[in-house]
Amino acid sequence: MSVPTLMRIVSASVSVANKAGSIVKGVLSRGNLNIIDKGINDFQTEADRMIQRCIVASLSKSFPKITIIAEEDLEPSDSDEELVCQTLDESVLKHSCPAELANVNDEDIVVWVDPLDGTAEFTQGLLEQVTILIGIAVAGKAVSGVIHQPYYKHSIEKDPAKVGRTMWGVVGLGAFGIEKKEPPANELTIATTRSHRSKLVDDTLLAMKPTTEMRIGGAGHKVLLVIEGQAHAYVYPSSGCKKWDTCAPEAILHAVGGKFTDIFGNDMKYHKDIPHPNTGGILAATSPEMNAKLAALVPDHVKQSLTSQ
Repeated sequence: MSVPTLMRIVSASVSVANKAGSIVKGVLSRGNLNIIDKGINDFQTEADRMIQRCIVASLSKSFPKITIIAEEDLEPSDSDEELVCQTLDESVLKHSCPAELANVNDEDIVVWVDPLDGTAEFTQGLLEQVTILIGIAVAGKAVSGVIHQPYYKHSIEKDPAKVGRTMWGVVGLGAFGIEKKEPPANELTIATTRSHRSKLVDDTLLAMKPTTEMRIGGAGHKVLLVIEGQAHAYVYPSSGCKKWDTCAPEAILHAVGGKFTDIFGNDMKYHKDIPHPNTGGILAATSPEMNAKLAALVPDHVKQSLTSQ
């Protein structure tokens, strides 16, 4: 029996994410990040460029009919071929595809790629906040995601081979490679931006009254904290995040029963022709109930400053 297209793409994405993790470690170990400053707290390094070329070239070669949208503005290069990985991860192929996704065609799939989410943190040595994100959307909905955390446990693990991890999930199937726990019911821990603070962020957090506020970098890392129950929610009332930041973590969060919307409570959209900014901000929570509760607390003036999707 043939493996459905979606599961083959997920399997290929897991393999290429693992290779991308090796690339970022190699760039850092060589000591020359070749940083390009794209704007305020917006950087591009040699790792961003090499990883994007690796992911895009690999998936394009294996699945030429899918649409791939990636963060960095890079033209194809002759060197891309050297980065190609066409291995399928067998652990993914052991799982059955959800029935509603089993007959999806290549042409219906949009892959959103953030080669190095948390680049600013990468340049500052905050390595555990760095992730590699590959999100898969069908009919405008995030249905599967791969998150690679190249420096997971790097500060406590002496064996380099044990540093880093890859997580993946499919909506309707579940998530794998995560370490999930239930956050305390009598507390409210909210993850929010570390480097893009604003009055809108401060006013929203003030209205929500969290018992703990986690100011950290990387959209993928913040949603991962929600996925694994280290935070109840990730709140970001701003249009700064892009679709490649959110597609993969949203899919995994939904796969474990969480809810990912904009600040208005609207579902995100990931069609291939949609504008890239998440203009309605981000509200990711451990459950639909928590999402709705926090959405109701967002001040009106904050909502009026943003555009509903």
